[in-house]
Amino acid sequence: MTTLTPTPIFNPNGNDSVENRSIWLGDTTNLINLNSIRFNWAMGLYNQMRENFWIPAKVDLTPDINDYKELTPADRRAYNGILSYLVFLDSLQVCNLPNLQASLTAPEIRLCLTEQTSQEALHAASYQAMIEAIIPAQERQGIYDYWRGDAILRERCEAIAKSYQSYIENPTPENYFTVLVADYIMEGLYFYNGFAAFFCWESRNLMPGSADMVKYIKKDEVTHTRLFQELIPEAMEVFPHSRDLIYEMFDAAVTQECRWTNHITNNEILGISEKSTEQYTKYLANLRLKAIGLDALYEGDWKNPYTHLDRATQDSKANFFEATVTEYGMSSGVGGWDAF
Repeated sequence: MTTLTPTPIFNPNGNDSVENRSIWLGDTTNLINLNSIRFNWAMGLYNQMRENFWIPAKVDLTPDINDYKELTPADRRAYNGILSYLVFLDSLQVCNLPNLQASLTAPEIRLCLTEQTSQEALHAASYQAMIEAIIPAQERQGIYDYWRGDAILRERCEAIAKSYQSYIENPTPENYFTVLVADYIMEGLYFYNGFAAFFCWESRNLMPGSADMVKYIKKDEVTHTRLFQELIPEAMEVFPHSRDLIYEMFDAAVTQECRWTNHITNNEILGISEKSTEQYTKYLANLRLKAIGLDALYEGDWKNPYTHLDRATQDSKANFFEATVTEYGMSSGVGGWDAF
């Protein structure tokens, strides 16, 4: 059985020339030589990721303290559960991304994965800042342990972790490709129902600081999605894979994501329903598949049901489906929901 081994740390006989450079299976010295690069899109994306720099301490969470006390029990349960889920997702990415990076042989791609790992850690710290500022002290640990007592969330977390663990236990080229797809699904699908809830609360003039924090996080997640949109078509040319498996993974992800979202919102959060969750999740799945050159999975007119939230979140000109990436600083928000 073929094993995909990490790139050697020291390879003095390697060839870093542009002509010889490849994303995987190259013969690199590991020197980060950016004087000339092969994958220009990676440097544009890396620069964009660096332009997104922000820190959680700059976000004012004080209005949310009183708002949280005034939330309905259903809103508070959803807020806690979604926050717990998002902390898990970013924590998992911090652990998993180095496994993908270890086999890269193009330095410009390594830069992007390194920056993404740093941003995922920042996101986890941002959710911690929200927990520390908003949640009563005696309830904070319960956010981190929410999955222990909620069977649906535990099942959700285990399903995501299992897809990553498969490569660690059996590092074949096929499993590496599968983890790339799992990461793409993570970045392009799993966060956004949770984000939608924060923006729904904001539209009701509730939890504005939480929404602002999520806007910065979402801005980063857009670049992460773009990164995997570039990597997966390249990986299709390198690694053995099954397109049927890609569709199966997306379909399972949509089913699980809808089940979790419906469970935690329970048709009790104004602006979110089982219908809107299905509509949005399938819309995103079709969008992500088309972005990597595949056909839509779900037939029919699956549209974004949350376009009305654009008015609250859109104040940038970024378009991450174009070849170029528009730069913007910390004062900028995010593009419209279709900019994913």
